[in-house]
Amino acid sequence: MKTFVTKPAEVEHKWYVVDAEGQTLGRLASKVAIILRGKHKPIYSPSVDCGDYVIIINAEKIAVTGHRMDQKMYYRHSGYPGGLTTISLRDQLERYPTRPIEAAVKGMLPKGPLGRKMLSKMKAYAGSEHPHHAQQPELLEL
Repeated sequence: MKTFVTKPAEVEHKWYVVDAEGQTLGRLASKVAIILRGKHKPIYSPSVDCGDYVIIINAEKIAVTGHRMDQKMYYRHSGYPGGLTTISLRDQLERYPTRPIEAAVKGMLPKGPLGRKMLSKMKAYAGSEHPHHAQQPELLEL
């Protein structure tokens, strides 16, 4: 019996819609990362992008447990001395509602060119509307 090797031309990418309203941030991100990688498919191969597209709606309505809204901090640095900027999860959701989900999913994907390609297949929107109706996405219950 020969070993099956997935080829990029053989992979069929589907589109899914995930409603993030009331879902816990980390649990949602881990399930989305599995779909983006393609680990839910029997043809999964770690070196091939065989995942599906994921549209996340209602990104501003995610839930977190405990005091994470005020205690979880996001950091970025300008590259200059003293250029560290911090922002709490609560403020991040008010200013940029899709960034917490994007950051959580990005941390769960492989690092490098393949992981960046997988992350580009995730589309997050703050409201309940998205512009991807032409792709006929399926509603995915997580």
